[in-house]
Amino acid sequence: MDWDYLRYIRALAIGGTLAKAGELLGVHQTTVLRRLDQMEESLGVQFFERSRDGLQLTPAGETAFREAERLAVEMENLERKLVGQDSAPVGKVRLAAEDAMMNELLSPILAELVREFPDIELEILTDNDVANLSHREADLTLRPENKPQATLEGERIAAIESAVYGAAKYCRRNRNMDLENHPESCLWIIPDETFSHLATGRWYRKHLKSVTSVIRCNSLQSMHALARAGAGLAVLPCYLGEGTRELRRLSDPLDGESVDLWLHVNQDTQQMARVRIVMEYLVERLQALEPQLEIKAAV
Repeated sequence: MDWDYLRYIRALAIGGTLAKAGELLGVHQTTVLRRLDQMEESLGVQFFERSRDGLQLTPAGETAFREAERLAVEMENLERKLVGQDSAPVGKVRLAAEDAMMNELLSPILAELVREFPDIELEILTDNDVANLSHREADLTLRPENKPQATLEGERIAAIESAVYGAAKYCRRNRNMDLENHPESCLWIIPDETFSHLATGRWYRKHLKSVTSVIRCNSLQSMHALARAGAGLAVLPCYLGEGTRELRRLSDPLDGESVDLWLHVNQDTQQMARVRIVMEYLVERLQALEPQLEIKAAV
């Protein structure tokens, strides 16, 4: 089987039409059609059902497409390794981080980085929980975790503290709230079960187990937005709460609920010049934000 067949099958499956597959491959659609006819005839296998609406993979086509996707990833990883042997900081660096960290911590740092290294192409991967991102997808991963896997390599940045925050207008409407003794008197914005990696889970279970008035969210960004709008109280990382003028911190950092922030590097690409440069740049500037991350309790 000609390995180039898989390249065409992948483009046809992703594009869905001859014309779009041609755009992906950089050839005319008649070339794509000729190639498809050739591969199906030579192998005696039908890869696509053809209709006016486009192309649909057959079971054999789905098998071929899965292999094509796997090989595409392996070829890209090989290219990244080979290109990374060059000492110049040129090329793509993939960085994974939670949405909230990207917006509040990383954005200004990355803006400076691309100005200083214009030949580095950043690819940003965001998720509510970067632990769900496959390790091979990113060169660098900024992740909060207290016990990283021993096989992961990286740098510890700082400890992230969390505290209770509420909007000034919510506090004015609820002047008599007693967070310490009667937290059930307040409306709370809390993470749902899909956002279980938050370090503050023990605090929720201890202090809010009897609370019935809640808004559940599956992202830190949503919790932050609702708290800022005055919908209720929320436990937020201090780097989010302290930098938001609409919010007031209503507690000291929660005792025993901090989580370490790590920048992990992919072992397959860590020797690339561009990956090393971006990692060193991020570590230096993120560690400078330690006072913003590690808010101290009032004396």
